[in-house]
Amino acid sequence: MIARRLGRSGPQAGAIALGCMGMSEFYDAVADADAIATIHRALDLGMTLIDTSDMYGLGENERLVGRALRDRRERAVLATKTGIVRRSDDPAYRGVNGRPEYVRDACTASLRRLGVDAIDLYYLHRVDPAVPIEETVGAMAELVDAGHVRHLGLSEVPPDLLRRAAAVAPIAALQSEYSLFTRDVETNGVLAEARELGIALVAYAPLGRGMLTAAMRSTDALGAHDLRRRVPRFDPGNFERNLARVDRLATLAASLHCTPAQLGLGWVLARGSDVFALPGSERVAHVEENARAADVAIDARGLALLDDLFPPGAAAGARIRPAG
Repeated sequence: MIARRLGRSGPQAGAIALGCMGMSEFYDAVADADAIATIHRALDLGMTLIDTSDMYGLGENERLVGRALRDRRERAVLATKTGIVRRSDDPAYRGVNGRPEYVRDACTASLRRLGVDAIDLYYLHRVDPAVPIEETVGAMAELVDAGHVRHLGLSEVPPDLLRRAAAVAPIAALQSEYSLFTRDVETNGVLAEARELGIALVAYAPLGRGMLTAAMRSTDALGAHDLRRRVPRFDPGNFERNLARVDRLATLAASLHCTPAQLGLGWVLARGSDVFALPGSERVAHVEENARAADVAIDARGLALLDDLFPPGAAAGARIRPAG
């Protein structure tokens, strides 16, 4: 596995990470034993950046990750997040809270659920528009000073807020959606700003929420609560148009002797040595396939073909459904 550094002074981790969200909700159910085996296999393969959040499964995902890492904590770069608020009486509710007192209490709760003394990478999951980002990041910096957190990260922030946050405390990583289907960070200034500030980009949903694997041929089998039922790119009409593009990706992958997923992840890694790929995986077979993407070499011709096939804005449908 390729090792890369998270920011200018952050830890080194495998360039392909493991997203654990789907182990607890949003996709098909997976047994805890299978999820823990997947985390262990990822570590064995050098996928050392293990990513969770306090909102995944209303905290259950942190508990699961904590159990998986109990006897191998030193092998993982453990990342979790705060700032998105959910309610047990309304699983669909999504609020945000960036108040300093909330961040401090949330960190204490995450440490308890994870069963660790310190979090390696603590992200602000979403910015609270009612709280200046300087106040939120200032509280997060106090957690670093107290030894509860080692490095700080942000998720889904525009360039101006990224710069304001970095003026308060060192930011090791920015998590944004980035894939062949979602190239917004290239066109909205986010990637350029992160690079100027020395912040690593951690690309979540690098496989287009599974579509870029070419394994999904229909949305009929998606569960009623599957996250993708709320993503416009999986709506009727959009899905078929996107699938036609993915089928061309599969043809190119076959010519390079790799799978479409490996080619999609290889493209993300080829964007720069400061970019990490964070695919969500729930099965051992998936992490084994994903790990081999680190060996995929894409030459200039291959990159040009992918740019022609997936230019910015090529995907049919928005990446998220507008609120309201």
